[in-house]
Amino acid sequence: MLGSTHGTLTTDFRARVEACGETPRTAVHSTAAPSVEDAAALDVSGRPLHSDVPDLDRFFRPESVAVIGASDADGRPNTGITRQLIAWAERVGARLHPVHPTRATVFGLPCHASVAELPEQVDLAVLLVSDPLPVIEQLADTKVKFAVAFASGFAETGDAGAAAQARLAAAVKRSGLRLLGPNTNLNAFEEFREDLDGPAIALITQSGHQGRPVYTLQELGIRLSHWAPTGNEADLETSDFISYFAEQPEVGAIACYVEGLKDGRQFLLAADRAARNGVPVVAVKVGRTETGARMAASHTGKLTGADTVVDAAMRQFGVIRVDGLDELQDTAALLARARAPLADGVVVYSISGGTGAHFSDLATEAGLTLPALSEAKQRELHQWIPDYLNVANPVDNGGHPVGDWRGRKIIDAILADPSVGVLICPITGPFPPMSDKLAQDLVDAAEATDKLICVIWGSPVGTEEAYRTTLLGSSRVATFRTFGNCITAVRAYLGHHRFTASYRSPFDEAPRTPSPSYRKAQALMRPGQQLSEHAAKQLLRAYGIRVPREQLVTSAAAAVRAAGLVGYPVVMKASGPQLAHKTELGLVKIGLTSASQIRDAYRELTDIARYENVPLDGILVCQMVERGVEMVVGVTQDDLFGPTVTVGLGGVLVEVLRDAAVRVPPFGEDQARHMLTELRGHALLEGVRGAPPADVDALVEVVLRVQRMALELGDVLSELDINPLMVLPRGQGAVALDALAICR
Repeated sequence: MLGSTHGTLTTDFRARVEACGETPRTAVHSTAAPSVEDAAALDVSGRPLHSDVPDLDRFFRPESVAVIGASDADGRPNTGITRQLIAWAERVGARLHPVHPTRATVFGLPCHASVAELPEQVDLAVLLVSDPLPVIEQLADTKVKFAVAFASGFAETGDAGAAAQARLAAAVKRSGLRLLGPNTNLNAFEEFREDLDGPAIALITQSGHQGRPVYTLQELGIRLSHWAPTGNEADLETSDFISYFAEQPEVGAIACYVEGLKDGRQFLLAADRAARNGVPVVAVKVGRTETGARMAASHTGKLTGADTVVDAAMRQFGVIRVDGLDELQDTAALLARARAPLADGVVVYSISGGTGAHFSDLATEAGLTLPALSEAKQRELHQWIPDYLNVANPVDNGGHPVGDWRGRKIIDAILADPSVGVLICPITGPFPPMSDKLAQDLVDAAEATDKLICVIWGSPVGTEEAYRTTLLGSSRVATFRTFGNCITAVRAYLGHHRFTASYRSPFDEAPRTPSPSYRKAQALMRPGQQLSEHAAKQLLRAYGIRVPREQLVTSAAAAVRAAGLVGYPVVMKASGPQLAHKTELGLVKIGLTSASQIRDAYRELTDIARYENVPLDGILVCQMVERGVEMVVGVTQDDLFGPTVTVGLGGVLVEVLRDAAVRVPPFGEDQARHMLTELRGHALLEGVRGAPPADVDALVEVVLRVQRMALELGDVLSELDINPLMVLPRGQGAVALDALAICR
């Protein structure tokens, strides 16, 4: 997960970006709730900058409930559901009204023949009917706040089901109520333990069974406050519940199992709200592979979106993406309960040198910081640990000290080091009575410190007293069963707090009105067409992106004159609205240094174009720019999130290298810089093999200008590709040597 680092904009950088209409972000940490005026605000692309938080209090804690289709007949599926709902209503203190056209009572409760005969306005209607549409239309007149539809056979079944779901969604919108489902289940009405305290996990799942591992954390003493099984999300969606849970004081973390996102912008706004409030969101998002994506669509009828974009968007807004349900439960549990770290340093403490070395390798590879303890600290530890054992980090105590008074002394001494924020003790197997004493010392130390103590209990049995009672009985020690899950959770814990400590919402400063560049760009767009390179470069120039000196000519004589004006050596390229890969067709000539070469090149380029039947609008005679790092910056359209911005290593091998980073607008300078650090080839920008460092500030400026273009032209610009963008040595800028633009 990314933390935020905010580079300082130079005065010149700030002036250049502002001239294009892009206001650089300041170091203000904004967590204030949006005003009523802001809540209706749109950015320059027409997308919302804020979303309402649905008031779901009466959904989770209704005062009155109607069960439509209630039954107490033996052998009927609705009978078991009705019984569970009656028990749930009693727990939350709600009045329950069964509705069935042919029954006088259900489980001893008076039964009403229709929705119209309900004795009061109810907060929640639970629909145990195969076709919820007619009931939704009936409920519209009763002012019901919420409804739940369990019925399946909608978007998850194909086109006909999707059409039925669209009709249901339209009826819900007309009715004014909010609907959970269809194709959902009873998870929202589970029994949650009331005897647990501390921050809770709120759970959101599109497939109910996938939430079971998190739900059962209650058996380990970890509190669960809510469970939202969203199903097909005809109305209420994952984003609604994230926004709501992020505002609940008892929620320490939000755990999600997501198959498909309904609305990309709404998801980002919900994640933004959680980030503002410092509430971690941990998610399993299926669809990493083609197979997973197909399964998700068949199960919930959702569009999964391009996974690279989903992954980038989650990182951008601090959502912690994990792969397994075991990782989901362990990471959410740690983030919900652990206090903010006092330092990023991790110390590994073990009774075995082999165990410590193994875990340290894995932790370091995962990006955790394992600082070497100071010489003074090591001398202190050697008071209780033999001198021949390593105590620099990992700390190997050799085993025997954990069995007596020395064990607690060692733990306290490690925790007293100011560079240490997390102590991790891997116990690969029980060795009573010493492991019992070690577990108790760790629990006692955790109660006395604000620093995080983690234990990995590696026994496959898991019935030992030290594990079941001592470790699991502590709310201050985070206990794991595997090395991998511990490392994943600790990395997420440290990353989350780094991220939120400096988080600034990009929506607060997203542009709301078009820049002067937009008006210039509009005149260049050609709906449904690809622009020529010359026109595409004019588009870049409109947004203040530097291009080489060049002239478009239609004769050999004009080409010679243009070369004299541009300055030798020059590059000559064919320019036409259907040209995408000119190099492959031989339509680029570089390093031309004389008038004769210019005339020959003009003749050859036009002959090739004629032979290939490629229409031209002319030949470009361009300034030759050689020294720099070739990058690519572009815009593509994602079905879920809309326009996205990509930056990566460019040149003719861009498709082979596939080294790129993606962001979803809006984002600020900090994220633009993070994109560069994500590249495997980032070292090229720093200068390698004697090459000077590249002008990274200029590259960041181009990325931000392209983002502005994506926001303002998103409805008319299908694709933009600047390749190569030549990033010159530091202080010399960046030049777009070629560009491709396709209009919607």
